[in-house]
Amino acid sequence: MNHEHDASRPRRAGYMRPMAGWWRRNPSFKRYMLREVTAVGVALYALVLTVGVIRLAQGEAAWNDWRALMATPWSIALHLVLLVSMLIHARSWFEIMPKTMPMIIIGHQRLAGSVITRTGWAVTLLASVLVVLLALQVPS
Repeated sequence: MNHEHDASRPRRAGYMRPMAGWWRRNPSFKRYMLREVTAVGVALYALVLTVGVIRLAQGEAAWNDWRALMATPWSIALHLVLLVSMLIHARSWFEIMPKTMPMIIIGHQRLAGSVITRTGWAVTLLASVLVVLLALQVPS
């Protein structure tokens, strides 16, 4: 006899763990959620840059309009918020990097996670300086 559709029998609900606010119960979950939220900022900035490339392809007038929009106080404020979001996201990324990549053995010893994290930051800083130097070479 199939009891699934028998309306006379009460349905027993199993225990359902409450999910509301699950991420607030543990500091590592809070860091995880912060990292996930900052990914939205990364995506938003990628969208801003994509629109800039599209406007550049549309011609000088469209490019100049986009540049003027980027110089407004609201845009500058948005860029500051996005910069903070990017820095938080990068920090969490570099903290996770040693846990997610394969072990690196040098001289019969495992490379410390802090070395991997510091190397990631150093490469990022170097790449950023190179991009700024290249940008300063482009005539405006």
